[in-house]
Amino acid sequence: MVKHKPHGVHLRSVFLSDVHLGARECRADLLLDFLHRVHMEQHFLVGDIVDVWNMRRDFYWPQLHNKVLRTLLGKAKHGTRIIYVPGNHDEEFRDLDGTVFGNLEVHREYVHTTRRGQRMLVAHGDEFDAHVKCSRWLAALGSGMYDISLGLNRGVNRVRRALGFPYWSLASYLKSRVGNAMTYVHRFEEAAAQAAARRGLDGIVCGHIHRPADTERYGVRYCNTGDWVENCSALVEDQSGELQLWQLANGLAAFSARPRVGAAA
Repeated sequence: MVKHKPHGVHLRSVFLSDVHLGARECRADLLLDFLHRVHMEQHFLVGDIVDVWNMRRDFYWPQLHNKVLRTLLGKAKHGTRIIYVPGNHDEEFRDLDGTVFGNLEVHREYVHTTRRGQRMLVAHGDEFDAHVKCSRWLAALGSGMYDISLGLNRGVNRVRRALGFPYWSLASYLKSRVGNAMTYVHRFEEAAAQAAARRGLDGIVCGHIHRPADTERYGVRYCNTGDWVENCSALVEDQSGELQLWQLANGLAAFSARPRVGAAA
């Protein structure tokens, strides 16, 4: 894997989703560090940036979450074009579809053309849940069982930090080993890829399921930005137009570019 130290890295586009500001599990510290290290012409916020659902039942908003919002708005003020595609946890903002505030735009979905000419549908992904026939808790990752795993995740990582070990996601580990969960993931990926293929596009960029991916399905490119709860990942487009999935390595100074996975039907 190629290691990146994104101090002052200049990118054409950055795509991130599922930040969940307002939730205790949000890794705002790591996201803020990432945002300070990269500069981009376009920044796509692909839904669930603010977790309105969570704040309704357990209001939580530390100063660090304010700093993330101020950093994003500061980038817009200094010329970065921000395209916000709300998700299901911040669906209230979908009513602002088509609204433009300076360099900040709100869209229900968006078609982005890379510098290499690839036309990518940008959508959060919850719209594909209706096409995925799995049990209710798997179809909604914010359900009780998922919340419990994230709660356990905090405890596990407190112990790991005390022992000098890096961050590790218990929730991701459990999901990768539950057969029904993986069935849900594969069906979601298929539904998302088919949506782009039906529209004659080259691919799709989405989030929602907290599982970073860069692969090919049904003749189109499927990219999932991951999240900033478990994986701390983002999809980036460099100045040549190449798309890469970046995921936080063991330290704040390095991100790993994950290789693309081969084609799948």
